[in-house]
Amino acid sequence: MMNPRTDPRLEVLDLAKSYITDGGPVPVLTGVTFSLAAGDSVAVVGPSGCGKSTLLQVIGTLDEPTRGKVRIEGQDPFELGEADLARFRNEKIGFVFQDHHLLPQYTLLENVLLPTLAFPGGPSAEGRARELLRRVGLSHRLDHRPAQLSGGERQRTAIARALIHRPAILLCDEPTGNLDEASAASVADLLFELHDPGESLLVVVTHSMELAGRFDRRLQMRGGTCIEL
Repeated sequence: MMNPRTDPRLEVLDLAKSYITDGGPVPVLTGVTFSLAAGDSVAVVGPSGCGKSTLLQVIGTLDEPTRGKVRIEGQDPFELGEADLARFRNEKIGFVFQDHHLLPQYTLLENVLLPTLAFPGGPSAEGRARELLRRVGLSHRLDHRPAQLSGGERQRTAIARALIHRPAILLCDEPTGNLDEASAASVADLLFELHDPGESLLVVVTHSMELAGRFDRRLQMRGGTCIEL
C-alpha cells in the first residue's frame, strides 16, 4: 500500500468494485488504498484482468465503486448529482485511451475543442486548442480529419483534447498500446513533456515495463489490491 501523502490531489480509500453476473458477484477490486500528490506521475502495471482499467474507470468517475471512497482535490465526486458529476468530470479529469476516440467527421481543431462544448462560458478555448496542437507538433494539420493522420498523430491529438481544460488529473489507459515502437516512444515523450510536475497528476495504465520505468512511482495491481514497487 502506498504511504499517505500530505495535501493529496487524489485519495483512494478501501476501494472495491464487483460486477454482477448470472453466477453471482465477481470481485475485481478488493480494497485499494493510496494517495497521490499534485505533480506525481504514476504507472499502474499488472497482468491482463488484474483490475488496472477498472481502477482507472472508477478514479475517472466513469464507473461507481461497490465500496470505498475516491476524493479528488478533497471532493468525493460520487456524492454529486448527475449534472454536477458530469461537469466535475469534464473540468477536472482528462482521459487518453488506447483507441484515440476522435470523431471522424470533425477536424483536429474541432476534436480538441469538443470537451469545451458541453459546458460553454469559460475563457476562450480556441487559442488554448491551437497552442496544444502546436505543442504536440500538429499545428500544420488543424483542418485535417483523423483519417488523414497516422496512428501516432491521432493519439497526440487525443492528448491535446484531454488537456484542453488543464485537468487536475490526466488518466491514460494503455496510451501507446496500439502504436508501433517509434510512435509509442514519441507519445510517451509527449506525455512527460506536457505533464506539469508542479500542478497536474499523471496516472498511466500500461503493460510496457519500459514505459513504466520512466515514472516517478509504480503501482502494481495484485489480487484485487495494489502495492508500490
